[in-house]
Amino acid sequence: MTELPSAQFFRRIAVMSGFLATALKRSAFTWVIAAGLLSTVAGARADEGKDIALPSQAPVYGLWLSEKHDGVFRIEPCGKTICGTLIGLSYGPNEPMPHAKDGRPECNLVMLTDFRPMEDEPGRWSGKILDPDAGNLYHAQIWSPQPGVLKLRGYILVPVFGETQTWTRYTGKIGPECRMPPNP
Repeated sequence: MTELPSAQFFRRIAVMSGFLATALKRSAFTWVIAAGLLSTVAGARADEGKDIALPSQAPVYGLWLSEKHDGVFRIEPCGKTICGTLIGLSYGPNEPMPHAKDGRPECNLVMLTDFRPMEDEPGRWSGKILDPDAGNLYHAQIWSPQPGVLKLRGYILVPVFGETQTWTRYTGKIGPECRMPPNP
């Protein structure tokens, strides 16, 4: 069976969440620190619930090839937020299309959801990312530090408990059933 795009990325985030849970169990003082961190996270999404006009163009919009070249995502406006849909997959010619944990085909699976501009960091967007292997949602940020490059940081609670991937602009073709050509 083909592993989902960047599955190791999600496994590392899940491991970090396990370490975080163990650390939080160790002392009541840690709970005070965790409460402070959570208030920081709440501040990062102070725009939630506000009626925000999305720009018609943004550096994060478009087609992006994942860091391991195993998936292509289309990032675009979705209502009042932006989202990312998996539109290209790398899987063998004799293999069936990969499916998420809930049985849905991964082709056209919306994995990046509810991304909104961050007030305190212009050019960055904050939202959620789906790990289709486990069905878990993680916090995430995306930004484009330079043309043709997208950074994606998935994390637990606060960005320090996460990992960043570098994606590149995709200009290739996508075949039937979201199949990517070999060596994109």
